[in-house]
Amino acid sequence: MNATALGLRRGWTEHLNQLSDRREMVTALAGSVGVYALLVAWLGGDTVPGADVRMGTYLTAGFLAFTVFSTGLTGLPLMIATDREEGVLLRARTLPRGTRVYLTGRATGVLLTIATNGVLILLVSLPLTGGSLPASPGRWLTLAWVLTLGTLAVVPLGAALGILLPGPKTGAALLALPTMVLLTASGVVVPLSAMPSVVRGIAQVFPLYWQALGLRAAFLPDSMLAAEIGHSWRLGQAAIVLGAWAAGGMVLAPWLLRRVRGR
Repeated sequence: MNATALGLRRGWTEHLNQLSDRREMVTALAGSVGVYALLVAWLGGDTVPGADVRMGTYLTAGFLAFTVFSTGLTGLPLMIATDREEGVLLRARTLPRGTRVYLTGRATGVLLTIATNGVLILLVSLPLTGGSLPASPGRWLTLAWVLTLGTLAVVPLGAALGILLPGPKTGAALLALPTMVLLTASGVVVPLSAMPSVVRGIAQVFPLYWQALGLRAAFLPDSMLAAEIGHSWRLGQAAIVLGAWAAGGMVLAPWLLRRVRGR
């Protein structure tokens, strides 16, 4: 069996183990699906300022983007930092194709976690918000490429962060605050057009805003454009920014991994 197949099997097995661990499952879901459900229960009946769209529907698209972002840039780095501290990476290096199997397994596990959380958010959203799935083939296509580029924009960078973090406990403290700041400032909870201009400028540098914007283009009616910057979905700009983050991560992560292996 080749390294890719072994990695896929490893990632699938670890994901099943996570699903069977009740404590780990509850902890993982509380940070995404749980927060989403609470916000929908609190704000879901309101209307987005400036647009004829319910806040519950708006939050659904935002939290789909956030679950990709947080899993790739918080969950994955902490897992890699833990594996490095416990010697898993060192043991993987001593095995034939061990590093490739390890990275493939971790990437598979992250993708499965993103898919699980995304499906759960959609299942919760249907009864709570009365929302619906994308209404046309074009919107399904938008959903597919935004999720793909959004995942590629954060998973390689998450691997690079995991290599750089001093340890899992310190890493959790370092990553928690920036993640929460971006959740608030990237238009996930409140439209970015309602934010100060400085916040709008900073948020548009990071992939979370652009993925959330692309997912709103897939799920929300065009009446939402009244509350968007420039009154446009700006899908071309979203593809460029997400693609740039993906390319940067794919260059940075292998280079850092070679540096660490060289030590």
